[in-house]
Amino acid sequence: MTTTTPPSNGASKGAKFGAAAGGFVGGVAGGFVPPINVTVNNTKNVPGPRGGGGQSQSLLPAPEFSSPAQIRNYCNTLRAAAVMLSFEVAMGAEILKAVLSTVPDPEGRMGGAKIRAFKVSRKMQRAADELRNAAKLAAACYAAFAQEYEGELNAHRAKPRSIHQPRMTWGQQ
Repeated sequence: MTTTTPPSNGASKGAKFGAAAGGFVGGVAGGFVPPINVTVNNTKNVPGPRGGGGQSQSLLPAPEFSSPAQIRNYCNTLRAAAVMLSFEVAMGAEILKAVLSTVPDPEGRMGGAKIRAFKVSRKMQRAADELRNAAKLAAACYAAFAQEYEGELNAHRAKPRSIHQPRMTWGQQ
């Protein structure tokens, strides 16, 4: 039997920690380990306000509504962002419910752990539902705009384009 020693780089330490943490969570959760991603943003040495370098990043474009295309773009971007966030929040609610349902009920009630987990995760599920409603309302906003301003939109679209055709000038003989 041959034994190998793990390399002494930082990756093996991280792998050991991940395995240990996963084993701990797996033991506590009864074998269910939800995928959890942790993102750390270090903004200590970045110039500008709040580490942003002077520019704030947003999921939405600037609220400039000087053309129908900008209104459509804003509503579509809002709808897409709200749909994406609603999926993520709904998944988070399910993971939260699964993790919390493994915590034993302090009074030892039958099904008490699942009831408590449902009560807590229900709030996050409602947030996901409201994000989905925000996506619907963003689409409805542009539909209402198109309906209310149909005359202006059609008048602009229906303008006859001047086709420059040579005209006969009778004055020149």
